Amino acid sequence: MADGGRQRAFIGSFTAAGGPGIVTAQVDTTGALTVLGALDDVPDPSYLALSPDGRTLYAVSEATRGAVAAYRVSGDRPEPAGPPVPVDGSGPTHLGLFDGHVLTANYGSGSVTAVPLRPDGTLARTASGVLRHTGAGPCTPRQQGPHAHQVQSDPSGRWAVSVDLGTDSVRVCTLADGALALHRETALRPGSGPRHLAFHPDGTRAYVVNELSPSVTACRWDAAGGVLTPLSEIPVLPGAPAGDAYPSGIAVSADGRFVWTATRGEDVLSVLAVEGEELRLVTTVPCGGHWPRALTAAGGLLYVANERSGDVTWFAVDPATGIPRRGGSIHVPAASCVVLG
Repeated sequence: MADGGRQRAFIGSFTAAGGPGIVTAQVDTTGALTVLGALDDVPDPSYLALSPDGRTLYAVSEATRGAVAAYRVSGDRPEPAGPPVPVDGSGPTHLGLFDGHVLTANYGSGSVTAVPLRPDGTLARTASGVLRHTGAGPCTPRQQGPHAHQVQSDPSGRWAVSVDLGTDSVRVCTLADGALALHRETALRPGSGPRHLAFHPDGTRAYVVNELSPSVTACRWDAAGGVLTPLSEIPVLPGAPAGDAYPSGIAVSADGRFVWTATRGEDVLSVLAVEGEELRLVTTVPCGGHWPRALTAAGGLLYVANERSGDVTWFAVDPATGIPRRGGSIHVPAASCVVLG
């Protein structure tokens, strides 16, 4: 918690589409949000990550000349903790913390960048390394080249895992002396367009939500060897979509019994039950807005950033069925992600 035991939410947005930048909101005991303040010092801070101690927030700047920025979050709005650092890549869409670095997934340039962290949590002045992806997929124009969409640490902290929509693959990487190196690349179904990956809390399973086909790929994860093994692909919609259907966010319940996804166009949340190494689609519910770009699970609640309707909606989750029930929403134009701290 960022300030005196008060729980906060930090919301990213697209300033180019009228978003307010990075929004700070207070979270009450029911999970409801109240906006406290905002800061718009960098363009399009579309994805955020919080340091383990809750004192420093990191944001990508999803611009042609991509950057990452750090903020202190003790007050009602973020305060810059040094200048933004170029990531030597374009259109960073995601970032994660790994082995004393911030890693960014650069969608436009199809690469992953490592930026060292100083002991106080601020960013070094320059990136220490860039790992450039190669390859393509069958769906043009979305897969004419690599498009890294997400990067994160695995639960063991030994591996960095990046998901590439353009190459239909997930890369497992190491980091040594500030340089990323490819350990293993796992191919998924051609044309699936993997977007984000979420690990099961037991650390032996992972789920990849696919943007170009409304589905989730269930995988086995071997942390000892850094090996991801695809097992099955499950639709996240009960039938053929009526129009656009582009899955975006994915989250796993703290008890490991449910997986949730958000799908833009259809504007629904999908509930999937975990049954061993398989998933089963339970139902879908409205996402509470239009174009749900990101999904966050925290403390029996789901938070959805609905980009085009300009709101963040929260849901209470039935612990027995995993089905979300809408609680309320706040207005945040061009909302793109929610981080709880």
